[in-house]
Amino acid sequence: MAGSQRLKRMADTVQRELSELIRQELKDPRLGGIVTISAVKVSPDLGYAEVYVTVMGRELGDEQSEAANKETLEVLNKASGFLRHELGHRIKTRVTPRLRFHYDKTNAYGNYMFGLIAEAVKDLPPTDEAKKDDE
Repeated sequence: MAGSQRLKRMADTVQRELSELIRQELKDPRLGGIVTISAVKVSPDLGYAEVYVTVMGRELGDEQSEAANKETLEVLNKASGFLRHELGHRIKTRVTPRLRFHYDKTNAYGNYMFGLIAEAVKDLPPTDEAKKDDE
């Protein structure tokens, strides 16, 4: 139990510090858009941190977005050594985890599902409650 609390605290710290580092230190134009870290999972031995990122303004299924997301991941994974080094200075632990970046499709998928639901509801006949609201 204490180990899982420690991992959670470490993941939260890595997420907070990495967000700041990406925002302030990475100036690569290929990042394009606002890169946010949606989750961090740290391995029990603190050797690795799986970092899940999203880029604001990109939709699921759009081929250009998919290519841009891949490019964003390439930039982040290539900068992972620099980010790990800087992270080591900020968090002051004996072991700084190696960073592996992954694209998190959760938000984009949620927006996609919301659009499908809105499209399906649009074709339904109005209910009695909707008729009362219109009057």
